[in-house]
Amino acid sequence: MQKLQTKLPLRLGLTLWSHPQWQQTFYGRGTTASERLEKYAQVFHTVEGNTTFYASPASKTVSNWKAATHDDFRFTFKLPKEITHELMLTGCRHALHTFLTLLEPIHERIGLWTIQLPAAFGPEFFPRLQQFCQLFPAHFPLGVEIRHPAFFTKGPEEKTLNQWLIEQKINRIIMDSRPVFAAPPETPATIDAQRKKPRLPVHAIATAGKPMMRFIGHPALNENHIFFQPWLNKLTAWIHEGRQPYVMIHTPDNALAPELAQQLYQSLQQKTALPDLAAFPAMKEQNQLPIFPDEFS
Repeated sequence: MQKLQTKLPLRLGLTLWSHPQWQQTFYGRGTTASERLEKYAQVFHTVEGNTTFYASPASKTVSNWKAATHDDFRFTFKLPKEITHELMLTGCRHALHTFLTLLEPIHERIGLWTIQLPAAFGPEFFPRLQQFCQLFPAHFPLGVEIRHPAFFTKGPEEKTLNQWLIEQKINRIIMDSRPVFAAPPETPATIDAQRKKPRLPVHAIATAGKPMMRFIGHPALNENHIFFQPWLNKLTAWIHEGRQPYVMIHTPDNALAPELAQQLYQSLQQKTALPDLAAFPAMKEQNQLPIFPDEFS
């Protein structure tokens, strides 16, 4: 499956590509679980690969991911939690090599290798991060998500981190969790999201050419637009600087994540020139249904 085009100004994606509640609204009737990635890649430009954080895929699965996507699609796989959370970036050279080798068939379709670090990874461990990033081939695009509060004070620890990321051309991943924490804790999904997601300041800094912003949305879709408003100018500025932002949209249960992503992307189109998203496969299917004459008229 190949689809080549000019460079996208911005890549829009979700936190996953497979969700049973998208069957009627996004995928279309009769779509099997194995066909969902292909349908997803017809609309969105990238995906946040959480699956690799929890378990490494089989080699056959990696081949299937390649077959289901096109040349202009980009995965942003998280490194396994064994490396980032259990080993805390030490003694993991072999584990990293194994992981990178496993994903070799789709190396050209990986937009960012994302290093999500736990809240316990504080400034005292910063040298570990510096040494660890040297293990990657120089041409591999990296993104780092830091969650320790010391890196959000605009003090010397954060300045040192940001300066090093800029020098190394490594992207700092930004999480905007304001929308989900603005929601009343009335549903199990929202309560769970507020329990698990970090509540940290939003420091919208681009340290390299592919800044990633993770937008953790409010469960009521219309409530998200006020929180997304500052991003309209920031993302537009990054695009005009020649960067290619990655925008990842979440909601507590992700049931309406495709619709939210579509709405927010359309608001961005009012600020800067972006190609239209393809229609959801389910919508295409509905538009292609044959129209039969009324036999009882």
